Amino acid sequence: MRRHPGRGEAGRRVTTSAPRAGSAGPDRATPSARGAAVGRGIGIGLMYGLWRPRVLGAWRVPAAGPVILAVNHAHNLDGPMLMGTAPRPVHFLIKQEAFTGPLDPFLRGIGQLPVDRSGTDRTAVTAALDVLAAGGVLGIFPEGTRGGGDFASLRAGLAYFAVRAGAPIVPVAVLGSAERRGRLISALPPLRGRVDVVFGDAFEAGDGSGRRTRTALDEATVRIQERLTAHLENARRLTGRRATLDT
Repeated sequence: MRRHPGRGEAGRRVTTSAPRAGSAGPDRATPSARGAAVGRGIGIGLMYGLWRPRVLGAWRVPAAGPVILAVNHAHNLDGPMLMGTAPRPVHFLIKQEAFTGPLDPFLRGIGQLPVDRSGTDRTAVTAALDVLAAGGVLGIFPEGTRGGGDFASLRAGLAYFAVRAGAPIVPVAVLGSAERRGRLISALPPLRGRVDVVFGDAFEAGDGSGRRTRTALDEATVRIQERLTAHLENARRLTGRRATLDT
């Protein structure tokens, strides 16, 4: 049974520039499903070895077929934490600035996708659609950058991918990664500390018409924001957590 969306924060700013798919050229490499599976194994080892993840609702992620995981983003640990706790391998869209030095071949090798956030990155758009067309899992931080982790401002790219690929969205709240600073490494949460990962009910972003006009994507973005915000509020109630860093 699907839950009705709660009162979101649709009145806040919503960035509405939607990407358009285009040819990425003959040199574009197809994201590696096997690499993403290896990345999931690495994530499991690291996340469960260094912290104590508590995973709620993982059964809500469809066992097969394309799906988009929409994740709040309060800490750099959120992506790796989800890779290690999601029930399926995840291909994340990650800012291209992270693909430097030895991290570049490593991240590409485990099926992660670089994206240029300064404009419409057609190569990243096509690679993400390839993941969904192959029945894979695409991970997106719909706020675009790390911030409050409250889904207050979404980019329309999430709506575009969901409507274009016909993929359901599963909201995910990662809570506890930014509540306290670690003593040994202040940039990370305390080692062996608990981090909650809460998966919500899958939902369709579109209105059923199949339209991909700017107006349709704007409307879908507002619907998505309401569902994601409602999920985050519910996850906080379930876990007794806050999403932001104590100062």
